[in-house]
Amino acid sequence: MNRIRWGILGPGNIAQNFADGLAQAQSGELVALASRSAERRASFGDRNKVKAEKRHSTYEALLADKDVDAIYISTPHPWHAEWAIKSMRAGKAVLVEKPAGMNAAEVVAVTEVAEQCGTFFMEAFMYRCHPQIARLLEIIAAGEIGKVLHIKTSFGFMSKPNPNSRLYDRSLGGGGILDVGGYPVSLARLIAGAAQGLPIAEPVAVKGTGLMGQTGVDEVAYGLLTFASGITAEIACAVARSMDNNAIILGENGSIEVVDPWVPGRNAGPSDSRIIVTVAGKSRTEEIKNPNMLFSFEAELASRAIAGGFKQAPYPAMSWADSIGNNAVLDRWRAELGYVTFSESSKTNRRTPSVLPTGLPKIPKIKIADLATPISQLVIGCDNKDDIASGALVWDAWMEAGGNAFDTGFVYGGGRHEKILGEWIANRGVAKDIITIVKGAHTPYCTPRAIEAQLDISLERLGLTHAPIYIMHRDNLKVPVGEFVDALNRLHKAGRIGAFGGSNWSVARMKEANAYAAARGLKPLTILNNNLSLAVMEKPVWDGCVTSNNSDTLAFLRTSNTTHISWSSQARGYFLPEVLRNRLPADTSPETCFGSPANAERRARAEKLATKYGVSSHNIATAWVLAQSFPSLALVGPRSPGEIATTLPALGIKLTAKEVQSLNLED
Repeated sequence: MNRIRWGILGPGNIAQNFADGLAQAQSGELVALASRSAERRASFGDRNKVKAEKRHSTYEALLADKDVDAIYISTPHPWHAEWAIKSMRAGKAVLVEKPAGMNAAEVVAVTEVAEQCGTFFMEAFMYRCHPQIARLLEIIAAGEIGKVLHIKTSFGFMSKPNPNSRLYDRSLGGGGILDVGGYPVSLARLIAGAAQGLPIAEPVAVKGTGLMGQTGVDEVAYGLLTFASGITAEIACAVARSMDNNAIILGENGSIEVVDPWVPGRNAGPSDSRIIVTVAGKSRTEEIKNPNMLFSFEAELASRAIAGGFKQAPYPAMSWADSIGNNAVLDRWRAELGYVTFSESSKTNRRTPSVLPTGLPKIPKIKIADLATPISQLVIGCDNKDDIASGALVWDAWMEAGGNAFDTGFVYGGGRHEKILGEWIANRGVAKDIITIVKGAHTPYCTPRAIEAQLDISLERLGLTHAPIYIMHRDNLKVPVGEFVDALNRLHKAGRIGAFGGSNWSVARMKEANAYAAARGLKPLTILNNNLSLAVMEKPVWDGCVTSNNSDTLAFLRTSNTTHISWSSQARGYFLPEVLRNRLPADTSPETCFGSPANAERRARAEKLATKYGVSSHNIATAWVLAQSFPSLALVGPRSPGEIATTLPALGIKLTAKEVQSLNLED
């Protein structure tokens, strides 16, 4: 087996530990490094015998080095995700120091790029690679202490507060949770999973408290995790307080103590460790001895996995799902303390490198009535992002893909989702480049008076003075339709809204509204925002929902040139593979709302067409919406850049009239 040739990006103290580990590994070797500091390049290169020509002055040069197979990234936290993505785009395997991203959304994006590139990616929790962790899992699986009840673990040290230190500098991702909090969290999740025969378990509740320092980072943090199995875990971390730095697992029949779970033997080796097992009052100590230093296990494991063609590390090292879950818990823990990183701040959120693969179709734009700017035929729903850090990753990718239409609503997230979108719009300066669809007047506040009041609030949240498209979120049959038409026309005349229409409106009310407008020389409703998907909605997803997938509405759309913006255009995932369909609550799941023999036949036909075009049946369903004989936009709800990437192939398909007819079951 050829030895994996490593390059180190960001040579510092931790990188030296990894270099020392590589020196003891059989399957890998250090051949290159990159640092912007000439002094560091020289000292690190001399110490580790790196050839002068392989001491790169830029990170880009290291990524372009054809003699490097894998990159170890040990920059400060804020650049972990960025350089992991760039490294994988350059065709390199990646081992990145924890945390793999400043938040779980970044880690999702990183793992999606790893999937797209077909390359190895691993978050570097070196303790997971040490033999004592495998032995700990064996003891738990053997049931010596009976049912696991509680876990207590911590990782804290005393470092003198220094605003210029990376440990205390908010701009460098300082604080205990981001620096060492991942250790107790990851071990608690690992043990809670092992107790149930699972690789990991995710907590159903995360509570936390701690001390926030003057620099805006957590200096000390304590947390309590609760798992669905009933297992609880006390976790703690600190950069300003010494802690026990051990792990204790309590069971019905006894306990296990891992004396030094994180850095047995410290950095130089040997990495000897001890596990104390107590059952029925009697204790035994297991000593796990190894002459190698701690990082050698991680260096060997990663090198062997890369050489073997694996994309993820073997258990119990960190898998992609494990890294995402771990960072999600860190997000929740930080939120308990009120620690907002700079990437989650509306003024300092940064762009990440491109997270979309090349070669995908761009989202086309079409011209619709009453809209000066062409609008992308796919519209992104903005009802699922609670902070700008996670929203920006998706919305930046959306614009990169050619999308300029963003759908939001007064009621989404109790108003928070409009505010988050508005923060991103201001941060990126794109107010004039995008088309924001604003919705208001949802039941029970579906009245003419509520339209204007809610619009004022929505525009303030969004930081806009004008809604290019305004849609009433519901209809209210108790209100004469003319009152709604009058209210919408007043707002249009005042320049507050552009094109307007209704969501979950019947075709009868649309016709009545437009007849009223025509009789008085007013502007009609030109947009209908109902459900329209290849699968016909059998059960309303929510109360008051209306589908346009009926002959009367479709005929109206064809003859009136009304623009249709379909929500649940992909039938809530009805056309996804079965393993992915049931991620939603049972009462609104794809099978609950769209399940029927007729829809099953449509899905079967879509799957056959998907094979013909080399795409997914999900893509065929999207292409069907866009293939209608009236202006048809599809509202989609990708939660990550990767979900955007899996949607875009639909744009490369032009279904024939015969294929559309077949999917409609009209043949």
